[in-house]
Parts: sequence; C-alpha cells; structure tokens
Amino acid sequence: MRILTGIQPSGIPHLGNYFGAMRQVCDLQSKGESFLFIADYHALTVSPDPETLRRNVVNLALDFISCGVDLDKTVFFRQSEVPEVCELSWILGTLTPMGLLERAHSYKDKIAKGFSPNAGLFTYPVLMAADILLYQADIVPVGIDQMQHLELARDIAIRF
Repeated sequence: MRILTGIQPSGIPHLGNYFGAMRQVCDLQSKGESFLFIADYHALTVSPDPETLRRNVVNLALDFISCGVDLDKTVFFRQSEVPEVCELSWILGTLTPMGLLERAHSYKDKIAKGFSPNAGLFTYPVLMAADILLYQADIVPVGIDQMQHLELARDIAIRF
C-alpha cells in the first residue's frame, strides 16, 4: 500500500493541516510505503515571494518532524525536486475539461473573496492529480477542504 500526502508551505500550519494531513501521515507511516512532500509548486498560487517560500518550506519540514514523521519510514521531499510532476501535470491539463476546473469550490471561494486568480490556482486540481498519479498512491490523506480536489483528481485520472 502506497500512502501519499503533501501540504503547502503557505504559512503557519493550522489545526486543519494537523488533523487533515500531519497526524494522518504519522499514523499511517508504518502501514505501507509512505511518501510525504512539501507542495512548494502548489504554494506558488498564493505565495510567490521566493524568500518567504524558502522560509516556509524549512519551517514546515521542521513542523512535520516535530509531529512525529519518522524519516526512516517516510520518503520526505520537496515537490519541486521531482520535475516530472510538472510534465505529467501538463499532459493531464491537455485532457482536463475547463468546466471540470470551473466547478472547483476552492477556486470559486477564492474568487468570491476577492482573490486575484492566476492560472496556477485554476489548474491546482490538475497538479494535484499529477502528484497522486506519479506516485501511484493508494491512500491520499487530505483535509476536508481538499476532498473535492481529490474527486477531481480521480475524474482526471479516469480520463487519462
């Protein structure tokens, strides 16, 4: 069984991050192949400042280790260290209908809150699908806010 999760280094982790991903990763890391990544590509949709991103990546890595991630049981890496995820994301993007992405709750929510969207935010579910498919994950622990993205990833995988 392959377990995969990632979390954006977009600021200080909150309880949703802890219960949605961090605690689950720690609980599952002995139950199969465990892969955990810091989703720095995903974070570019909201935090493009390089210095802030670098600092957040380091702090998030320390937070995961503090929560109990065992580096002997879990492959722990930064998303941008695997360039193939961008290549697969591009391929999947060519198969993904715009209407599917336009239905994403998080995208619509950010627009409603006055957030200036970029293409990365719009195609976030495609990159998430690439993350999951690249590692052929069986279990993807996510917070409730990411459940629709997980469903969109499934739909994209089926089209692929």
